[in-house]
Amino acid sequence: MKAGFIGTGSMGCPLADNILRQEGSLAIYDIDPDAARRLTDKQARLMASPQAVAAESDVVFACLPSTDSFHAVATGADGVIAGGRANLFVNLGTMGSTAVRAVSDRLAEQGIETLDCPITGGTPRAWDGDVTAIASGPRAVFDRVRPLIEAFASKVVYVGEQTGQSQTLKLINNMLSCANLALACEGLVMGAKAGLDPETVLEVINAGSGQNSATLTKIPNHVLSRKFDYDAPMRITRKDLELWQSEAEALGVPQWVGNAARQLYMHSMAMGSEGGDLTEIIKDIENWAGVEVPKTR
Repeated sequence: MKAGFIGTGSMGCPLADNILRQEGSLAIYDIDPDAARRLTDKQARLMASPQAVAAESDVVFACLPSTDSFHAVATGADGVIAGGRANLFVNLGTMGSTAVRAVSDRLAEQGIETLDCPITGGTPRAWDGDVTAIASGPRAVFDRVRPLIEAFASKVVYVGEQTGQSQTLKLINNMLSCANLALACEGLVMGAKAGLDPETVLEVINAGSGQNSATLTKIPNHVLSRKFDYDAPMRITRKDLELWQSEAEALGVPQWVGNAARQLYMHSMAMGSEGGDLTEIIKDIENWAGVEVPKTR
């Protein structure tokens, strides 16, 4: 299969790069030419539109930042649906089950099958081909495209035949990630105000029952350096949290702790952090506590 890739932003670029390295050829498109240029320097072919990518590819991957861009790329006037060649569309983004099912139904009218396959692991791991892919959709479609998914994912989990199931699982994962980071930052700030060394705090947590992805990677690598360069835009977090809330409400499942974490992030963004990195959530906690966690790395 000839592959195409749409959406070469902070997460899409490393995913596409891994496919390109495996396949040696890739048609790409991004609304931002500078984002796409990082791959054209590696022999990817920059196309003029999603439609043009789909006209040259059998399978098109998309890693997009919003539901609006997702609908436009998949089923818009110059979208994948109008390509004429592509017969398989693979969504790698977090769009919620409602949007994915709507796009899947619309593409099916034109004979294009959809595999929902959001990924998790973060940008640094994406460059290493070490993310986890969560796939749902027809099993035959999954089996057909799995070799390409394995170019960028070290772990591939097939959830089931029902399109959208993987979105629900991804949203659960994202909420846990956000809540873990918020709690870890609160704990680190509490320790700093008590005079504890942050490295010692992390050493104990990571050797005990409180360890999580924030204490193991995000905080030591991106917070204690005060670089806040995890490359996860806070505005994407807003989208993920809103989708999570909608999904939980639709399923009728109470989310007491999740909603508390969501309120923290929403308040932080309302105070001006929306343009920053996810890891900068600690700055607001520090301001409220009147203490700053010292730089150690």
